[in-house]
Amino acid sequence: MKNTVYFIALFIFIFSAATAQNADSLWFENNYYKKEVMIPMRDGIKLFTSLLIPKDSMEKHPILLRRTPYSCMPYGEDKLTPLWRSAYFLNYVKEKYIMVFQDVRGKFMSEGIHEEVRPFIKNKTSTDIDEASDAYDAIDWLVKNTPGNNGNVGVVGVSSPGFFATMASACGHPALKAVSPQAPVTDWFMGDDVHHNGAFFEMDNFDFYMSYGKDTKGQVKTFSKPYNYPIKDNYSFFLKEATLANLTKLVGDSSTFWKLVIEHPNLDEFWKARNARTALYDIKPAMLWVGGLFDAEDCYGAWNCYKATEKQSPATISKLVIGPWSHGQWARNDGSFLGNIRFGSKTSTWYQQTIELPFFNYYLKGKGSNTLSEATVFFTGENNWKKFEQWPPANVSYQPIYISQHYIAQEGNLSFNKEVAAEQYFDEYVSDPNHPVPYNEGVHDGRTIEYMNDDQRFAAQRPDVLTYETELLKEDLTLAGPLTASLIVSITGTDMDFIVKIIDVFPDDFSYPDSVKGNGKNYMMQGYQMLVRGEVMRGRFRNSFEKPEAFIPGKITTVKYAMPDIAHTFKKGHKLMIQIQSTWFPLVDRNPQQFVNIYKAKEKDFKKATVRIYHNSNVILPILK
Repeated sequence: MKNTVYFIALFIFIFSAATAQNADSLWFENNYYKKEVMIPMRDGIKLFTSLLIPKDSMEKHPILLRRTPYSCMPYGEDKLTPLWRSAYFLNYVKEKYIMVFQDVRGKFMSEGIHEEVRPFIKNKTSTDIDEASDAYDAIDWLVKNTPGNNGNVGVVGVSSPGFFATMASACGHPALKAVSPQAPVTDWFMGDDVHHNGAFFEMDNFDFYMSYGKDTKGQVKTFSKPYNYPIKDNYSFFLKEATLANLTKLVGDSSTFWKLVIEHPNLDEFWKARNARTALYDIKPAMLWVGGLFDAEDCYGAWNCYKATEKQSPATISKLVIGPWSHGQWARNDGSFLGNIRFGSKTSTWYQQTIELPFFNYYLKGKGSNTLSEATVFFTGENNWKKFEQWPPANVSYQPIYISQHYIAQEGNLSFNKEVAAEQYFDEYVSDPNHPVPYNEGVHDGRTIEYMNDDQRFAAQRPDVLTYETELLKEDLTLAGPLTASLIVSITGTDMDFIVKIIDVFPDDFSYPDSVKGNGKNYMMQGYQMLVRGEVMRGRFRNSFEKPEAFIPGKITTVKYAMPDIAHTFKKGHKLMIQIQSTWFPLVDRNPQQFVNIYKAKEKDFKKATVRIYHNSNVILPILK
């Protein structure tokens, strides 16, 4: 969510008027013209829509629609949106697509009232409106009124526009042939930007709702000014503000949605209605779900919407593509690296030219063939694309890896063998919410995009982080599918968060070949501890997300929860490491470690607590055979 604003320039075309006169810009200006219209919805509200139409009248052209809350700038028919600046969208321009961008209801130049992740209405009356009905009305107008269109419409969108693409897929318009929701906002309580397993992602949300997410009145052509942080170190700023109640005072009346989040701390009907998967029944268009393994905003959506479509709409043509990307990286650069980790090829370029463009060309232009695999997933570690007939793959064995009773340096303290009576042994640490574990190393004034594969050596040095590892692997270990953490714990407080991290420990003599493109910073990769997967669980929800329960101090209990899917190969000579901790700050808000309403907790409510992690706690690994 936070970095969505930074990526608007790419995805939603927040460009100033073009002045450069290179070959692509001249071609674009000579071959396209712009038209701006207000398209009426069924309730009379009109939505601002920008159309970029090929001048070529020798053939009919498909329509590619992007519905966005991030603006159709620049406004004015004399201001051509310079799609030629983006190699990603230049693919479509060269294919002479009619490119359509629409400000969604209540945003920027569109009329009406905006509602974040507006609930889908299954059995709509003729006057009910939701994002699916708005998509239907927009598509209906476009195919009837856009010059030179061939009657075929596709919808694409990343992040929040990915949510609108999901909703469009459920609209039922016969002209809609193909939809690609990419990193789609899907479930803001279980995953995505707002919460993960009920834990609030305070840094991203505060930044977002103090800038883009502010309420607007009437039609506007500009963004709200971002919040001017008085402290440029985000760890220090959020620790100084201390509580969500204090942050809420700073937000004030600027964001209705922030207030709604505060009013709904548990998984209630408010959040259930905003689960985009409720729309994924009887889906007619072909679907291409796209996501990134290291997407800090919306890693959850693509995996889980694909799975929901397979279950709820089995007749739908539905494909999944997951690459080694941060949020929207597949459309932003060549995808050859993220942070310190290199992928050995131009993964984004390959995806654009081999998968996405052919997908839309086939369904909207009748061009090419329909040979896309059911699931196309990039496996980091080995740096290869793999194709599957289903996801998770059929040839996966789910095996727990246990925290062992004894530590032997040569053998490690993680084992695939459960030990008899090991639960009597435990490791412990003191979790201090006033000295929380940072989510990454160093000082930052904003949340980094590469934290999801960052080096974890800094955390291994903390006394409030438990670290376990295997022996040196004697053969490759490939994981493909969902992870499940199952911790046997006791605490001295009445609530606690648990963060489990799956880490690839590189050999002490590791280095990338000079020929493999990287970030140019020459980071010390010898012994690198690459975060492969990390996820938080708010302990009060261990038995029910609807009805939270306090812990009984000192009582042994199990905290079991799902982690995002993984696609990674731990190479021979590497180690698999697991880290366990209870704070991940300021990525996740601090748990007071007392069973109180965290959104209204006072500074005095935050208490130290001792945590015991008992041996035979485990993570269930999806091992690809």
